[in-house]
Amino acid sequence: MSFNSLGLSDALLKAISKKGYTTPSPIQQKAIPPILEGKDVLASAQTGTGKTAGFTLPILQLLSQGQHLRQRPIRALILTPTRELAAQILANIKEYSVFLDLKSTVIFGGVNQNPQVTQLRQGVDILVATPGRLIDLQNQGLISLAKVEILVLDEADRMLDMGFLRDIERILKVLPTKRQNLLFSATFSKDIKKLAMGILHHPVHVEATPENTTVDAITQIIYPVAKEKKTELIIKLITEGNWKQILVFTRTKQGANKLTESMISAGIKAAAIHGNKGQGARTKALAGFKDGSLTALVATDIAARGLDIPLLPHVVNFELPNIPEDYVHRIGRTGRAGANGEAISLFSPDETVFLRDIEKLVGLNLPKENIKGFEPDPNASKEPIKQGQGRQQRDSTPRKPKTDTTNRSSNNSFGPRRPSQNNDRRSNR
Repeated sequence: MSFNSLGLSDALLKAISKKGYTTPSPIQQKAIPPILEGKDVLASAQTGTGKTAGFTLPILQLLSQGQHLRQRPIRALILTPTRELAAQILANIKEYSVFLDLKSTVIFGGVNQNPQVTQLRQGVDILVATPGRLIDLQNQGLISLAKVEILVLDEADRMLDMGFLRDIERILKVLPTKRQNLLFSATFSKDIKKLAMGILHHPVHVEATPENTTVDAITQIIYPVAKEKKTELIIKLITEGNWKQILVFTRTKQGANKLTESMISAGIKAAAIHGNKGQGARTKALAGFKDGSLTALVATDIAARGLDIPLLPHVVNFELPNIPEDYVHRIGRTGRAGANGEAISLFSPDETVFLRDIEKLVGLNLPKENIKGFEPDPNASKEPIKQGQGRQQRDSTPRKPKTDTTNRSSNNSFGPRRPSQNNDRRSNR
């Protein structure tokens, strides 16, 4: 099947061709036609399979065929959990709409709102947003959602995991009742399916691959290692393997900073990316990683979604995630678009429960290989670590939660906010 057979306009086909794409991915083949027909869609596909184009292309088509109003009210709203994912989606929209008379922009927290407000005042057809900043601007009377025709919840499971359910519910209350709704995600929990039932109307359910599966192109391996030797081992792997680009995941922000410092001391060019980092630092780190000036990018799970790094060869779980679905999203940063990739996990005895849950989720007995001199003590405790075990505790450091209160109006149409229990989540809003 080619893109020509999906019913897309000549302008979109020209933009797709300009990017060098010829054949739509399975999720694009299944999702684009029903979206073009105006149907609600519940779509699941493993990460790296082209979900973003699966909804942006038909949205651009529908909006370009609609009535163009002089003021350009927001007609399509795309909600995402993180800044990086929001920025990535906007970049894709701009690439695909290069031959269309449509305007788009992105809003997220962690940066000055004024440039974003200026863009909104100039009129946009498509808005990509994280929930917190969207609520802040709506409360200030700086944004109207009264003309939204299409709503997209991208990475919906991640948004629920990060505690955005009540924010989503507040946003839904100010949207027009009559609209097209699209939910896209790599995994679908019972909570997500419950949310979908309350939003979608007779949805078409499309699925490119079984839920929670991992890409065949990714080679997965587990290295059992003593907990105190993990840092030494990862430095050994990078230096002796002459790795040029490696994305490393830790469970906590403090752990990411500590590992980054150790790598730099060992002569490895590295940077950390997490919720405590300012947006400028995060953007600089990601840019350096993409252009090759950094060898290692150490990230918390906040970066597991939205990082689009072409041909990324290595992903390392310095620490296994305590939520098994996050394993799928972490390793999904490699092996994208048909390329091969390697996912390595450094496994210490106290992560036994985490590994068991991951293997159960993906339906695989992951291969294990010992490295001489790094083997864990066979008598070491297999009791799970206490820090970060709970969904709300993950990737948090004790500090007062921040909220974006710049110029916030006292007339809060969304109602009072609840205190944040996940600081990395709050900082991405």
